[in-house]
Amino acid sequence: MTKTFVSLLALCAALPAFAQSNPTLPTTDEAGNDIVVTGSRSGEAVEVRNLPASVTLISAGDLAERQTRIVSDVLRDVPGLAVSRTGGVGGSTQVRIRGSEANHVLVLIDGIEVSDPYQGEFDFGTLINDEAAKIEVLRGQQSSLYGSDAIGGVIQYITLTGREAPGFSARVEGGSFGTVTGGARAAGAGETVDYALSGSVYRTDGTPTARGGTRDVGATSIGASAKVTWRPSDIFKLTGVGRYSYTDALTNNSENRGSSPVFGTTVDSPGVQYRNEAFYGLARAELALADGRWTNALTGQIADTTRENLTRTGTSSGDKGRRYKGTFESSFRFGSERVVNRVTGAVDFEREEFQNTTPQSPSFPFFRGRRSTDNWGFVGQYELTVDDAFSAGASIRRDQNNRFDDVTTWRAQAGYRLPFGLRVRGAYGTGVKNPGYFELFGFSDGRYIGNPDLKPEKSKGWEAGADQEIAGGKATIGVTYFDSRLEDEVFTTYPAPTFVATPANRTTRSTQHGVEAFVSARPIPQIKFDLAYTYLKARENGIEEVRRPKHIASLNTTVFSTNERLSGTLTVRYNGRRTDITFTDPTYVTSPIVSLPEFVLVNLNAEYKVSDSLSVFGRVENVTDERYEEIFSFVAPGRAAYGGVRARF
Repeated sequence: MTKTFVSLLALCAALPAFAQSNPTLPTTDEAGNDIVVTGSRSGEAVEVRNLPASVTLISAGDLAERQTRIVSDVLRDVPGLAVSRTGGVGGSTQVRIRGSEANHVLVLIDGIEVSDPYQGEFDFGTLINDEAAKIEVLRGQQSSLYGSDAIGGVIQYITLTGREAPGFSARVEGGSFGTVTGGARAAGAGETVDYALSGSVYRTDGTPTARGGTRDVGATSIGASAKVTWRPSDIFKLTGVGRYSYTDALTNNSENRGSSPVFGTTVDSPGVQYRNEAFYGLARAELALADGRWTNALTGQIADTTRENLTRTGTSSGDKGRRYKGTFESSFRFGSERVVNRVTGAVDFEREEFQNTTPQSPSFPFFRGRRSTDNWGFVGQYELTVDDAFSAGASIRRDQNNRFDDVTTWRAQAGYRLPFGLRVRGAYGTGVKNPGYFELFGFSDGRYIGNPDLKPEKSKGWEAGADQEIAGGKATIGVTYFDSRLEDEVFTTYPAPTFVATPANRTTRSTQHGVEAFVSARPIPQIKFDLAYTYLKARENGIEEVRRPKHIASLNTTVFSTNERLSGTLTVRYNGRRTDITFTDPTYVTSPIVSLPEFVLVNLNAEYKVSDSLSVFGRVENVTDERYEEIFSFVAPGRAAYGGVRARF
């Protein structure tokens, strides 16, 4: 272990390079081209048009035009993503990429890994949108860059810096279901200091989530963020990020009386709720040498999460998780104006800790203490761009873990742009996902017991795509085919004689393949539109995977007045028919599968700038009052209307 670590440090010194998804870089470069940071470990931005991987950037303008309040809502507009929520705002929300599981998606906020160490995934139901932010979605196996959790891809949510969005802004709105939301931001930049402070709140009385229920299931969510950068010289920069998240939401349970005709379905459950509180922090130091060609970064971060599930009688279950992570990255850029090479080396150390705070059960003893896992990751990456036409890259990572077997993952990708605007690209990669603490040691009221003997899941897959620019870049059409294989998939089994649910590794392969397509255009300054479509065929042991619609599509069209004071956006989102698992068998021996109907959601909003500093806005969500369920027996909200004002100075 020591020899390997010393060797990697020597490699990083010899190969000079730079940072883990730098959260201080802007959305566009000086030429106005969209750029992202998540696709490289160099810490330098990469133009979307030159990245030979499937990536989607949702800009701050997109979020504002769609009046995004809940981050998971706008993720429905990204090709390859499937979102499912238990009822209304504040309900547990999962995001899947290309048919993978929700815990196969690495989630970063301003460069910080934010998944709950105990649950093994991030609950998007706890993330409300800031006043100025952007989202990067990188699809496909990315474990060679980021390690475990990135089998399906990476989603990074980034708040804008003070230089990108300076000034003070405040927003307040109200509307249906007793909903009140608000947000404020203060940001600015000087010669050496850049700062951005923001806060948001979302409170709603909610709506019933049980079929035929009368209990409104409401929620209160709070988010606060601070990002400060100090640059005392042209070659050195210090960045600090802090974030706080709190959600207190009512929930409903499933009927658990074996004699009930609605056993296993969601029912009104007075007194049932959950609280989720999280603190995140990051400190980053960057040093650029050799006229900026050799960049180095040292980063430390922490995520501290606490979750508590409550009933009328007190705590029913809970957990605490903490993640410490340290990273050194060094990147060296060389070549000419025509040929640009970049070599990056990185060393990651991560420690995850957890404690199960669920009250002990006299009938089913389970582990309730503390456990931790340490992981060293060693990364090498090479990137090449030739004549702004050919781009290629390769990355390899070795993870050494004190709980699971060591593993090596890799990825190779390339793309070429033809003179008439057609770009072809392809990639192949492998991924790994370590079981989470809940899968290893979790417990749920005698109905679920973890399995400490689980093995990591492993994935390999490829993709091929083409993008065509039209009318000098006023429109872009893209299509991608992807194919993945998952081995040792963790699934739930019910072994005799107790038939208590417990996870195990499958001995068969699971498969995911499909097509992603998009159209993005702004034919004239007054109109812009974005379309996305996904076809997915995902099979687990030959059976259709649940909560993964075969067809998903979205359309966003925004129209601006000539003076751009008035704008309106139409959003249409389609979710095709999908299956879901139920627990409607009182014996727990079987888990029947049901098919949930397709649905279409239509949102319509408008904003009018009364002056340069004051705007009024309004929106209607679910215009057609569609009645639907994203998850079996959890009823989603109907039509809702909201309105408010925004001030900018």
